[in-house]
Amino acid sequence: MAGEPVTAARPGGPRRSGTETLGGHTSRQLRNLCEIVGLTAHDGEVYARTLTEMLGAAAERPLDLPPPNPTFLSDDHTPVEFSLSFVPGAAPTLRVLLEPGCAAGGLARNGRLGLRAVRETAARWGFSTDRLDELEDLFLPPSPEGPLALWCALELRPGGVPKVKVYLNPAAGGQKRAAATVGEALRRLGHRDAFAALPPHDRHLFFALDLGDWAEPRVKVYLAHQDLSAAEAGALSRMEGGPLTAESEEFFRIASGQHGDEDGGGTASAPVVRRPVQSCHAFTETASGLPSGFTLYVPVRDYARHDGDALTRATALLRRYGQDPAPLLGAVSAVTDRSPEDGVGLVAYLALAHQQGQPPRVTAYVSSEAYEVRPPAGLLPAEPATVR
Repeated sequence: MAGEPVTAARPGGPRRSGTETLGGHTSRQLRNLCEIVGLTAHDGEVYARTLTEMLGAAAERPLDLPPPNPTFLSDDHTPVEFSLSFVPGAAPTLRVLLEPGCAAGGLARNGRLGLRAVRETAARWGFSTDRLDELEDLFLPPSPEGPLALWCALELRPGGVPKVKVYLNPAAGGQKRAAATVGEALRRLGHRDAFAALPPHDRHLFFALDLGDWAEPRVKVYLAHQDLSAAEAGALSRMEGGPLTAESEEFFRIASGQHGDEDGGGTASAPVVRRPVQSCHAFTETASGLPSGFTLYVPVRDYARHDGDALTRATALLRRYGQDPAPLLGAVSAVTDRSPEDGVGLVAYLALAHQQGQPPRVTAYVSSEAYEVRPPAGLLPAEPATVR
């Protein structure tokens, strides 16, 4: 299980040599994914090099050793996750999420290494980290708590210069102070009324910032919702002009397999949910206090018997929104040669995003599985998970 070191052999994973490193494995996957979404080979090489540079010392770690440290980012402690975001009439957008400080011992050093990596990235591509620097004392204290320090996401664009996002831990100063930390961070960034607009939730998960070349840089608050029903999922959006209740409910039912057997193994007796559903509330303007974006995330791997089920549901959702599922199916083949039915978790989350002035986006999150493949449901012990 994630949250503890993984030492077991990987069943059914991609073939590799005994000397392959974490950086070699994940950068190869990234180059393959760049090809799938139509980025040039040159862009793929630039982004693969960026990935290994940001992983630092962890990139050179052989994969026959355990992960460098436990990480909240994935089930098997791979400090890298990929995602493909789909809108009609365009190639999907490829993103890579990573933990730059994953090789560090302890959260404090993890955060310092992560912050240094982000600042080096900012210097390379010429963008400011002022908004992040303003929050350093809140999210990167001397003795942080919680499951993470700093993650960085790169949204890969043609030309080899990505958009950059940073994810921070609201519980860095203690879980009891997480809400106050989020409220203070929103206040410092000018969103004085935003905190009051958040829906009911169980806990704060992430606080995220867009850095650099964004038309409307967002401040995003991620919330956890344990044991959520479809009706409750439909009521989470606080965005003006956001999705209708019925749309969010339908997405939840399809993604979670509660729409009937035709959607890929979903029945009333679906596996016990071990991770909360997530919502994200994105703020771009400060006048109204209301979010301009809303995303609903379903941890599909906890609702599916295996990745075949998850892909069937993803395909149904993509077609429902007028999008071609072929790139997602190609992405699966680009990161692994195992059968989808041989494990669960390769497709980690399915998400539906709404942003004012843009069409809805369906996003599928694809795991690297560098260290371990989670067995299909029914072969796992029934115990709570500690991962997101």
